[in-house]
Amino acid sequence: MQLALTLEPDTLRRQHLPPTERDLIDRAIRCLEERYRVNQEVLTSPDLTRDYLKLRLDGLPYEVFALVLLDNRHGVLRYLELFRGTIDGASVPIREVVRTVMEHNAAAVILAHNHPSGVTEPSQADIRITQRIKDALGLIEVRVLDHLIVGQGTGVSLAERGLL
Repeated sequence: MQLALTLEPDTLRRQHLPPTERDLIDRAIRCLEERYRVNQEVLTSPDLTRDYLKLRLDGLPYEVFALVLLDNRHGVLRYLELFRGTIDGASVPIREVVRTVMEHNAAAVILAHNHPSGVTEPSQADIRITQRIKDALGLIEVRVLDHLIVGQGTGVSLAERGLL
């Protein structure tokens, strides 16, 4: 099983941090990915998931929509950043989400995206797209466990808020 998709270098990621801190975060991500791969850890709580996703998505100057693809025991199959948007939104074609989930034979998913503004409060558009994805994946018997919004602070879990 593989957790991470290694992306090409992105000079916009965490550009506000000094190079030593960017390197430290990159090393921390690699350590987490290796741990998940070797020990086949499972993401058992929104807090664990939030910590991992915060490392990945916090501080970006544009919105990213990502999936954490899981097996039937919630072991991580892969983390994928599917869509990159602008400072205030990203287009999320549901057809591509379904295709990606099927391609990786995932039994469950965790949706995630960041808010470059830092405000993690879910918008009505966030809630609507979550429900549309949940409905589409439900047709192929794939569970949506959560949708996490990353920004300043701890981030928001739509499952914890009862919005899923």
